[in-house]
This record gives sequence, C-alpha cells and structure tokens, in this order.
Amino acid sequence: MMHKYKMSEAKNCLVDKHIAFIGDSRIRQLFYSFVKIINPQFKEEGNKHENIPFEDKTASVKVDFLWHPEVNGSMKQCIKVWTEWSIKIHNGSEEALAQYRMNITSIAPLLEKLAKTSDVYWVLQDPVYEDLLSENRKMITNEKIDAYNEVAVSILNSSARNSKSNVKLFSVSKLIAQETIMESLDGLHLPESSRETSAMILMNVYCNKVLKPVDGSCCQPRPPLTLIQKLAACFFTLSIIGYLIFYAIHRNAHRKNKPCTDLESGEEKKTLLNTPVSSLETLLQSFCKLGLIMAYFYMCDRANLFMKENKFYTHSSFFIPIIYILVLGIFYNENTKETKVLNREQTDEWKGWMQLVILIYHISGASTFLPVYMHIRVLVAAYLFQTGYGHFSYFWVKGDFGIHRVCQVLFRLNFLVVVLCIVMDRPYQFYYFVPLVTVWFMVIYVTLALWPQIIQKKANGNCLWHLGLLLKLAFLLLCICFLAYSQGAFEKIFSLWPLSKCFELNGNVHEWWFRWRLDRYVVFHGMLFAFIYLALQRRQILSEGKGEPLFSNKISNFLLFISVVSFLTYSIWASSCKNKAECNELHPSVSVVQIVAFILIRNIPGYARSVYSSFFAWFGKISLELFICQYHIWLAADTRGILVLIPGNPTLNIIVSTFIFVCVAHEISQITTDLAQVLIPKDNPSLLRRLACTVAFFCGLLLLSSVQDK
Repeated sequence: MMHKYKMSEAKNCLVDKHIAFIGDSRIRQLFYSFVKIINPQFKEEGNKHENIPFEDKTASVKVDFLWHPEVNGSMKQCIKVWTEWSIKIHNGSEEALAQYRMNITSIAPLLEKLAKTSDVYWVLQDPVYEDLLSENRKMITNEKIDAYNEVAVSILNSSARNSKSNVKLFSVSKLIAQETIMESLDGLHLPESSRETSAMILMNVYCNKVLKPVDGSCCQPRPPLTLIQKLAACFFTLSIIGYLIFYAIHRNAHRKNKPCTDLESGEEKKTLLNTPVSSLETLLQSFCKLGLIMAYFYMCDRANLFMKENKFYTHSSFFIPIIYILVLGIFYNENTKETKVLNREQTDEWKGWMQLVILIYHISGASTFLPVYMHIRVLVAAYLFQTGYGHFSYFWVKGDFGIHRVCQVLFRLNFLVVVLCIVMDRPYQFYYFVPLVTVWFMVIYVTLALWPQIIQKKANGNCLWHLGLLLKLAFLLLCICFLAYSQGAFEKIFSLWPLSKCFELNGNVHEWWFRWRLDRYVVFHGMLFAFIYLALQRRQILSEGKGEPLFSNKISNFLLFISVVSFLTYSIWASSCKNKAECNELHPSVSVVQIVAFILIRNIPGYARSVYSSFFAWFGKISLELFICQYHIWLAADTRGILVLIPGNPTLNIIVSTFIFVCVAHEISQITTDLAQVLIPKDNPSLLRRLACTVAFFCGLLLLSSVQDK
C-alpha cells in the first residue's frame, strides 16, 4: 500500500535533510515529481542539461538535481547519490557496456561507503517504447537497457563483500514504466502520472519509517507490542492451555464409561450420562477460540505477514456485486412467522442487506463517489433508526429497566470492540459505530428510566401519560439541538476523564463530535416512529393480518404513492450532490424521509410483509460482528486498504478472505452469546459484584493506557 503524502507530511519527514538526484533526463523527471510533493507550485524551468537546485527554507529541506548522464569520472567526483546513464551517446556499442562495467565497478565502493551514513537508492533504467523513439534515439533498445541494468545489479550486490549491499535498488519505477511507457509522448520519458507514482513511492520508501502512516505498508518495522498486548497474549495462551487440559481430562473421564452388553439381546448399550456443559468449560472454550481468532487478526493487520493493497474505485466494482447479492437475496425467501410491521425476521433482513452493501462500499472504495456516499449515509442512519425503534419498543412495552438488561446490551455491543482495542492497540473511538450505538442506547435508557417512568401498561387509555412521554422526547430533542450547535459544550463533556480515554481520537474528540452530529436526529426519529406505531397498534387502527394491507385500500395506495415519490426524490437529491460538506449538513434532517418511505413500502402491502429473505436475515444476525471484523481481516491497514492473502489473483483472494471473514464473524457472534450467558447472571447481587470487578478492571486498563501514552 502506498500512502499519499501531503505537503505538510513531506516537509515534516524531510526537515533538515539534503537529497540529491543524479542522472539524466529521466531522473530529472523523477526529481521534479518528488519536489512537487514538497512544493506543488514548483515549475519545471531552467536549462535541461545543467544542475537544478531546490530549497524550502521553512522546513530546511534541500533537493538537488545533478546532471550526470553518464557513469564516468565526473560522476565519481560527485560522490553523493547517482542513478542513470546515456546509451545514446555511445550509440549502444558493446565497448560502451564494457566501459560502463569498469566505471560502475570503480564507483560502487564509494556508493557503498556513502550508504553507511546516508540512504542511497539506485534507480534501475526504465524500458522505452521503441516504436515512438526518434531517429537519433533508435539505438536505445530494451535489450541493451536490460544488459546495463544486469551489470549494475550484479556489481552493486557484489560490492558489499560477503554481506548485503547497503545500496538499495529502486526497481519500482521500471515496473511502472513497463505498464505505462506506451502512453509516452516520445517513447523515452514516462507520462506525468507514472512519474508522480514513482516519486510518491520514493517518498514512502524514505518517510514511512519516520512518520509511520497506517496506510503505508512498506518500509516500516512492525510496531512493538505494548504491555497491554503482552498481557492479553498471556491470557489467551493460558486459556488455550487450560482448555486443552480440561478437554483431555474430560475425554479420559468419558472413556472410562465403556458401553455395557444387554444380556437378553446381546447388543451393546451405552450408559446415558447427563453431563451439562459447565460454566468453566464454556469460558475456557470461548476464550480458547477467541485467542486463536485474535491471533489471526493480529497476523493480518499488525504483523506484516500478509500483503495489503490500495483501493481503486470503479462503478463496476461496486454495482456488479450489489446486483449479485440482490439476486441471491431474492432467491432465498421464506414466509415470516409473524406479519407485524418491522417483525424480527424483517429487521434481520434489513440489517443484513444494508451490511452487505456497506461491506461492498468499503472494499470497493466507493466513498470517492458522492452519490454512493450519500446513500450509504442513509444506511448507517437506518441502523441508528433501528436502535431508537428497537430499544424504545422494548422499554415501552415490557417496562424492564433492570440492570441485567442494560449489562446484556452493553456486553453484546462492546465485547468484541474492547478485545480488539486491547489486541490491536486501537482507541475505542476508532470503531466509531459501536461507541455511537452504545451512547444512544444509554440516552434512550436514561430518557425512559428517569422519573416519571412511563410505560405502555401505565399509560393505557390515559392521554396525560402519553403527553408526559412526548414531553420527555421533546426535552431529549432540545438537548440534542443544544449539543449539536454548541461544539464547545460537547467537547468539554467528552474531554473529561475517563470519557476522554474512550472518545478521543488523535488527541481530541472532534471526530466523535462529527460522527455523533452527522446522525444526531435519527435515533429520536426511531423512538418517535415506535411510539406512533405502537399507539396505532394498541388502538387497532392497523391491519397486520397475513396478506392484508396495513390500512384500507385507498389510504394504503395513497401512502404507497407518497412513499415511492419521497424515496425517489431523496435519491435524486443525493445523486445530484456536488459538495459533501453541504450535503452532510442537510443529511441529519432529511435522512428520515427515505428511511420511513422504505418502511412503508416494505410493510403496507400484506404480501410484502409476509415474506422475508432468509439469505439477508442470516447476515443480519451477525451484522455487528461483520461491521467490526472487516476493519482488520477483510480490509487492511485499519480499513484503508484490502487484505491480500493470495497475491496475483484478486478474484481467488476475495473469495478466500471473504469466506474466512464471514466464518470468523459468525464464530465471534456465538462466542459473545455464550460468554454473555456465563458472565451476566440474572440475580442482582452476583451481577453487581461482577459489575464492580469490571469497572475496576477498566479503570486499571485506562490508567495503564495513560501511563503507556506518556
């Protein structure tokens, strides 16, 4: 993966450095492209056959081009860095190649000596496009260029005297030229885009080890393990060993229970033993599997074991997979167990297809295409809408505000992310969606649990209680508006310890404020929709029987027409967006239009409400795990690139990595469920004791993290 260095990053990396490019006109091209990373305004001026200096006084960076088209005594005198030669001057003769061998042999020890104190890169000669070469360059052939390159490589590699040469071969420019030299104007010089890529790679080669960008996968060492990571590795190792010992003992115990023979029939009859799985076995087995999975996570995205590649967006790479999964989703359909609006199968289906679309969006790099970005923003908002709808419905109908319910939800949402924060050494806010749904769940809980607690059973038939709940929701909306338009107050709240440790990213909470503000109203919209729907359902205004339209035919047809028009209107607006910042500003207020339109289109017709896609619903049940796991074992470099398990075969690579990714997500979902049953008891005294231990553990973890940061 190649990190695209900005001007400020380049200056920061090269401060107080002196860089020299030595060679002919093609190295001069590389020099210009390199300098333009530091100063995009730099113009290609001056005599072509003389030295060209460049200096940026703000960063004390000096970059020089030294005109030395041949390897000769003049270049030897220069003794800094060098690269190219000119076949043309000597008409491509064999004598010139022999002379070149002698010259490079004499200069190689000097380069080796210089490379002990400086970085020296030998740029292999690029191929040419012989058909476009002018008559006075026809003697420059790719065969002769290869011969010169072979001489340079063999002599430089042998000059280090039985050890690895300190002079680094920069061969990537040659590889780029092989693919793009056909676009050259004269057959000799590379097109500007190729030069810029070579220069950016050269910047990566030198600067990645200095600035350590996440999306620069070459030329930087593996990050050292933190104390927390080492402790996590010890814990998982002990869990694996413990489970293996437990399994061996358990297996031996089963072997002792040999089958006995029935005296009448002469057949073997097994002794029936009622051996329920113990809590200890569940814990050891779950942490054993989780330890192996986390090792795979670490190898994929931290250990530099597998390659990574940049994303390159094309319309086909996004829309063709979308069509493919749509066909699969329609093919696998079943009847729902119940026909209520947003029943469990339907919400799983909704989450499933949205998650698959988001995954395709991420791996294809479609965020660069604004219409797709705006529609994906609606899908993220729809997840949060379901958060508001689902949790409000639960608390309103069941009135269960117990600590057990809160712990279950928080554990289900946060378990995987907390483990990844420890193993992958990433802040909690890095996995932004989980903090978002966690905070909104707590907001919903506090809003409804605080006095006066108003639930459906209590409010039944009493308009005052309904009015009281609406006042609560109005107060919540007022608080949301205040925080949305008061960035200072928001940042002060979340900059307090320990909240700051959870919500800071790169030393501030600005990213958290941006993420929260982007979908600030949609959870409220979900709560309000749930309240209206449950009130209509309670008064039996809705017809939710199998095959029946939700309202009378006239009202159903009218609402369907309005919904379709609203849905398409939003899509047309999103597709015509020209400025991401302006569209993001409007998005929180208007995203609910397309969400509610979709719900009505999906639920008003009785036949549509009575079926669901089992394919999408299966993915919907593990949607949270899919969203989180993609960061490290499907994508790479913290979502900025693509994981490459099988180099050179993109199709096979995506099939294999996707299969492993989905299996891991499914397994983690099961592990989370198993651990929740063991770690979150239903009796309050035990639960409070474990909760106190958990709080103490996290306080210790935050303190240890603070010490490490210092």
